[in-house]
Amino acid sequence: MNTERGSLFGPGSCFPRLPSQYGAKRPDGLRFECIYLAKGSIATPNRERFVRNICALYPEAAVVEHLDTAHNRIELGESDPLRRHQVGKKALVFGEHLSPVRFSEEDGNTCPNYWHFSPYGFCPYDCSYCYLAGTQGVYYAPTVKIYVNLPEMLSEVDAIATDIGEPTAFYVGKLQDGLALDPLTGYSTVSVPFFAEHPFARQVILTKSADVEGLLPLEHGGHTFLSWSLNPPRIAGQFEGGSPPSQGRLHTMRRCSDAGYPVRAVIMPIIPAEGWEELYSEFVRDLVGSVPLQRLTLGGICSYRHSRQLMERKLGASNVISRHIEARQTGDGRVRYPQALRIRLYSHIIREARQVQPDLRVALCLEERAVWEALGLRDAIGRCNCVL
Repeated sequence: MNTERGSLFGPGSCFPRLPSQYGAKRPDGLRFECIYLAKGSIATPNRERFVRNICALYPEAAVVEHLDTAHNRIELGESDPLRRHQVGKKALVFGEHLSPVRFSEEDGNTCPNYWHFSPYGFCPYDCSYCYLAGTQGVYYAPTVKIYVNLPEMLSEVDAIATDIGEPTAFYVGKLQDGLALDPLTGYSTVSVPFFAEHPFARQVILTKSADVEGLLPLEHGGHTFLSWSLNPPRIAGQFEGGSPPSQGRLHTMRRCSDAGYPVRAVIMPIIPAEGWEELYSEFVRDLVGSVPLQRLTLGGICSYRHSRQLMERKLGASNVISRHIEARQTGDGRVRYPQALRIRLYSHIIREARQVQPDLRVALCLEERAVWEALGLRDAIGRCNCVL
């Protein structure tokens, strides 16, 4: 692996380089009012060239240099959590992530835990239920981030995967949308060929994006798995602000499947809005009938305290999600719907999906063992979205 990468990424290179000739463009609907250059962002000529090219796509945005400040220490001048969150969504930060490759440490649910890495931080979309907005790393630093040390990340992925010595997933989506900023960065033009060549490392990307033009022509070797977060159109329109329409995501999934990518779907959070049975029935039949899914993963709301507070500042305390959330926290410190409701939601969707594709692989996200068992999915525990 190490000897071959030099020929793929340039003479004398010991790991991949930042993208250069990839046709950077502004993603549809994504607007930034301020761009911050944090510590490490322009520390080398390649990094500076990369960053300045992207800044040039936003001539209306103020570019502010904080070259001695870490990416997660940029001050937005807002003490109110909701206002800070709103300002952060319009602020793009370039920086260097010093611990970008990690192993998850979920406890209190059936998550199998997995390797993940972070080319980006947070998400430019504005879903009102966003669980990520309330996590400690985002709540106090809610800017959209592009980390410029992608080459070093992939070098670390290489070392870890080679040491493990068997096919291993590395997930992009735990702490960010994995593709929303790809038209700006072109990161897929480096990461997809890297994983295609690697004998052990595999990439799993979760996104709501519908812009995959950069991915379609790439030689991926089936080593990059693309997964979309989805909800029925009416639900998405009400709760997933700024995200591409659901039907646009379905069209994108079909295009990626036609290009040979393994395609997955995550329906999460399922929201028991009025008439939810019909809404999800129609949508799931369309999804499973029109997209060759490798796996379908389901989940309900699973929020920490700050996430719920932000959601209720946006939607009101009596919104349809909060009305169904239990007062108690479950074993992993999150709040959820009552177990009986979750089982009802999941069983309805599984039944609809398997009427279309009886052998469809189905899993649950961040769930309790008792729920898997109640749905007859005990043998599928640990075979969910973020792992192979």
